[in-house]
Amino acid sequence: MGTMPARDDHPRSAVEVYSDQALLDPWHCYRELRDAGPVVFLERYGMYAATRYSVVDHILRTPDVFPSGEGVMMNDEMNSVLRGNTLCSDGDAHEANRRVILRPLRPPALRPLQERIRAEARMVVDRVVGRRVDAVVEIAQHLPVTVVSDLVGLPERGRERMLVWASEMFNCFGPMSDRTRSSFSVLGEMMQYATDEAVPGKLKPGSWAEAVHDAAGRGEVAPEACPVMMIDYMGPSLDTTIFAISSAIWLFANHPEQWDAVRADRSLIPSAVNEVLRIESPIQDFSRSVAVDHEIDGVRLPAGARVITFYGAGNRDERRYVDPDSFDVRRDAADHLGFGAGPHQCVGLNLAKLEMRAVFEALADRVRAFELHHEERALHNILRGFTRLEVTPHP
Repeated sequence: MGTMPARDDHPRSAVEVYSDQALLDPWHCYRELRDAGPVVFLERYGMYAATRYSVVDHILRTPDVFPSGEGVMMNDEMNSVLRGNTLCSDGDAHEANRRVILRPLRPPALRPLQERIRAEARMVVDRVVGRRVDAVVEIAQHLPVTVVSDLVGLPERGRERMLVWASEMFNCFGPMSDRTRSSFSVLGEMMQYATDEAVPGKLKPGSWAEAVHDAAGRGEVAPEACPVMMIDYMGPSLDTTIFAISSAIWLFANHPEQWDAVRADRSLIPSAVNEVLRIESPIQDFSRSVAVDHEIDGVRLPAGARVITFYGAGNRDERRYVDPDSFDVRRDAADHLGFGAGPHQCVGLNLAKLEMRAVFEALADRVRAFELHHEERALHNILRGFTRLEVTPHP
């Protein structure tokens, strides 16, 4: 990976999409790549980039050509570490893993949790109204860290490290660089926890994680898959939702007229959730291997190549959305790529939406406007969001 030359007739680009500057403000790069072609060979990384909505969607929905079993990361080491988990599997193995992971995340299973999550959201908002707070820590982290960690049922020992593990795990998804390498030691700590601590006897009885081991005992999934399946719960359920909630607060602080619209009409909350996920996609990109030669809009991708699917770029494609860089809570963006698409669409999307809706509802009840004081963006290979966001939610 990373050394395959492009065919002479392929659109090519020297853009460094994983430079510090591009990661913090990727929109110009994305537009340049969208305009260059349906898929563009990235000379710096030896991989192809898919940045148009229709192409990203096609790749995600065509697993026979673009499988996940070779891994969905941008470096070989990480692909070998997580091979076999729900994210990095295909066919029957993927279906079996996904069925087990998804069981507690289906809408009927989540329904009994709705009032608990709403009550927690109201408590959080009551605590922060009228105060200058770091919205990342004091608003966005609460539901994923307290409620979700409890539902997953991981042992208390080590649970405080979960936020670090989740962020560093996703950082390991990028092309190999100093930033990527620096995260691998933390990944090892996470894998050890999943193997040695997230096991029957140490897990909360009746929890989601215990259900994975129970499923292995019944032969539904391979026992050796349990540690990497723990990662399915430990990683994606945290940072992605935290970044989405804090990005929403940042967007509403910068676009007060949009917050006024939500406060005046609560039926806009579901579309506001989708619009946040579209315009500030917490996961910006994964990748797929190319199993067979395949042509997309006149450009031929060779078997053995790897193509990076930029969700964040597809979600701002003017070919799909009118005025895509504007934040509009009335936009119908239910088809956004923030959760991916196809057979690997995010298993936790219903839970993430439930958490976001609960926070938006609680904020709409109590907060007239958000005054923004200070922001620090996360410099991260894959995730987009804030490490610090100081605001005052005014009553």
